[in-house]
Amino acid sequence: MLSATAAILGGAALSAQAETRVTYKSASAGTAYYQMGVELSEAIRKGTDGDIVLTLEESQGSVQNVMEVMARQGNYVFTTPPGLVTQALEGEGPFADRQSPRLQEIRGLFPIPAITMHFVVAGDDGVVAMEDLEDKHILIGRGTFGANEAERYLELFEMMDKVRVASAGIGSGPDALKNGQIDAFVTASSFPTPNVIETAASMPVSLVSLTDEQIVQTGATRQTIPGGTYPGIDQDVETTSLPVIAYTTSGMDDETAYTLTKTFWEHRDGMAQETAWWGSITHDMIGNIAGTLHPGAVRYYDEAGIDIPDELR
Repeated sequence: MLSATAAILGGAALSAQAETRVTYKSASAGTAYYQMGVELSEAIRKGTDGDIVLTLEESQGSVQNVMEVMARQGNYVFTTPPGLVTQALEGEGPFADRQSPRLQEIRGLFPIPAITMHFVVAGDDGVVAMEDLEDKHILIGRGTFGANEAERYLELFEMMDKVRVASAGIGSGPDALKNGQIDAFVTASSFPTPNVIETAASMPVSLVSLTDEQIVQTGATRQTIPGGTYPGIDQDVETTSLPVIAYTTSGMDDETAYTLTKTFWEHRDGMAQETAWWGSITHDMIGNIAGTLHPGAVRYYDEAGIDIPDELR
């Protein structure tokens, strides 16, 4: 009995030692990106038979995620647009007065669903042009990435004086559209985004599709929302997005970075069957990563025959 007990306890100790814990910091609870963290955590747990455990932490935003690199020890994974990593590496923007050698240790792993611009308009046309917003009452929200981009686009395309902007938070957009209080609203999230699905399920809606020239003018990343993503919108919609990347630091060992990256890509299709936004991830999006990849991630991409830009190595 003593021998059996010792064997059991020894096995438990080995199991505990084998388990690798990773902190994953993305967004605040209740957001699409926090939900992605939940789904990714489950995929990593299943894909590694519990050898890697992702522990989710709430976040107040991408700047905080990057800032915490300066103080974090151990395995830290966080999500952020690559532009913020560029600023951190160069000591610009929010990092101008808070520089640290630790920021130079940031390393990329893999892309996650991008923040995609949606201009949602009442009506059954399916796909409309930016110019069709003229004389419309439009809600763009305030203080968010989507609100700032919407305002920038309206000014860029000389539409700001041709629309009436509603003064309300973006959360009220779907209900206000259904009630006829506004003609359109703007939302930015990964697609398919729940508030657009909900709205399209209860009334006819259309989406603004930008021209090639307009996309170039924005300076943003092109994003295609495939036809059929939302009810009643059968054509592809050309819009823009802000890439989002899962990063870690050079403090993570190569084997853990390799396993995380490998497990993510091998379970991407399975996650997409459960939640459609994972289906938007492609290998081409690796090129959006700022800085360099973690050597463990590079090892996986080379083994899998996935092309990566030389500057990411």
